[in-house]
Amino acid sequence: MAEQTDQTAHSPDLSESVDLSDSGPGIPGPESDTPVASAEQTDLSGAEPRKDPAGSDTSEEPDVGGAEQTAQPEQTAQPEQTAVDADATAMLAAERLLDLQRLQAEYVNYKRRVERDRALAGDLAIGRVIESLLPVLDDIYLAQQHGDLEGSPFASIADKLDATLVKQGVERYGQPGEAFDPTRHEALMHTEAELAEGTSGTTVVQVLQPGYRLGERVLRPARVAVADPT
Repeated sequence: MAEQTDQTAHSPDLSESVDLSDSGPGIPGPESDTPVASAEQTDLSGAEPRKDPAGSDTSEEPDVGGAEQTAQPEQTAQPEQTAVDADATAMLAAERLLDLQRLQAEYVNYKRRVERDRALAGDLAIGRVIESLLPVLDDIYLAQQHGDLEGSPFASIADKLDATLVKQGVERYGQPGEAFDPTRHEALMHTEAELAEGTSGTTVVQVLQPGYRLGERVLRPARVAVADPT
């Protein structure tokens, strides 16, 4: 009896056995019909790319063609931008050329104006000096007309003075027989005199004071006596 009691005490209690039918989802019970998901089917994040029967990889590849198509508009726009830049550069160069030509023309005009003003200023200065010397020149002219300078040392001085006037562009004018020109002559006397045959206008018959001019500028008109043809 004692042995039977001991065997009964050590025999497993079937009522405390684990109910396999209520086991977790990873361990199917003996009577469960739900198939157990494999590791390959459960772990989708680490799944390897599927291959088609031919052995080619069906995983997604970078869309290289799309990138090339996207880059093509940039390549097409680059020549157009280059052409626009070339046109802008050409326009800028044309503007700078016009500015340079305008500046060159202004400089040429300025240089001509300065040269003209310098020459005019020189003529004015010479004219003022000659006008101040007119009384002296008139006395020398009268002395020459009367022969007072012949054989005297002053004759050479008068000749040098005349040469200096010619060198400065000063011209003495007024001779008997010239046609009277009111822009060059000042008639102080009107007389009757025999004129050369064929004379048709008023003529200078006597020069009282010679005239002086510097280029085209009359410093003093010749003071003369005139006569009309009969």
